[in-house]
Amino acid sequence: MKIIWLGHSSFRFEICDAVILLDPWLGGNPSFPDEKRAEAVKGATHILLTHGHFDHASEVVDLAKELSVPVIGQFDLMQHWENNEGLETVGFNKGGTVEVGPAKVTMVHATHSSTMPGPHGPVSTGSEAGYMIEAEGHTIYVSGDTDVMADMGVFQALHEPDIGILCAGGHFTMDMKRAAYAAKTYFDFKTVIPCHYKTFPALEQSADKLKEALPGVDVIEPEVMSAIEI
Repeated sequence: MKIIWLGHSSFRFEICDAVILLDPWLGGNPSFPDEKRAEAVKGATHILLTHGHFDHASEVVDLAKELSVPVIGQFDLMQHWENNEGLETVGFNKGGTVEVGPAKVTMVHATHSSTMPGPHGPVSTGSEAGYMIEAEGHTIYVSGDTDVMADMGVFQALHEPDIGILCAGGHFTMDMKRAAYAAKTYFDFKTVIPCHYKTFPALEQSADKLKEALPGVDVIEPEVMSAIEI
C-alpha cells in the first residue's frame, strides 16, 4: 500500500490494483506543483470525497469526466452529480460500507460543514464525513475536516484503525494540539499522517506539536508526491 500526499487534504492511495484519489484539489492548490498533475492522477480508478468545500471538491466533476472513473461519497451530492452531470457515482451514508476496488470503505461522522457556492449564496451539499479504509491488513482512518468528537471512541471500538490521516491545521479544523488529543484519547494508532496544514498562512505550518504529543507513534510529515509505503 502506498499513501501519497497531494498537498492540503488530497491523497492518492495505491492499494493492490486500485488507485483512489481522495479529495483531489490540484489546480490552485498552493501545496501542489502543477507540473506533477499527470503523474498524480495517472491510473486513477476511483475518486473518494469527504465533503463539498472548494478545497476538496472543486475539481471532482471535471476530473471524473477526464479519467472516466466513479465518484464515491455522500448520497445527496452523488445523486445530484449523477443526475445533472452524468457521472458514475456510488452514493452512501454514515455507517454504510461499500467496496472501492479491493478496499472496504465505511463512511463515518465528522463535524464541520459542507457547501458549494450557489447563485444566491452557499448551497448545501449534504453532510461532511470521514472514512475508514480497510485493505491489505490495515485500516486507515481518514478524518476529513473535523474537530475532536467523542464519536471517535466508537470508531476505535468498531474499526481499530492503525493509521490515522488527521486534519490538523487549525482555523477551519482541529489543530495539532487537538489532533494529538484525539489520537491519544480515542485511538491506538501506529502511524499518524497530518494534513490540511501548511497550505495557507492561517494554518499551522509544522507538525512538531503533534510529534511531541505522541511519543511511540510514528508521526510522518508527508512530502508532496513522495510515497509513504505501509
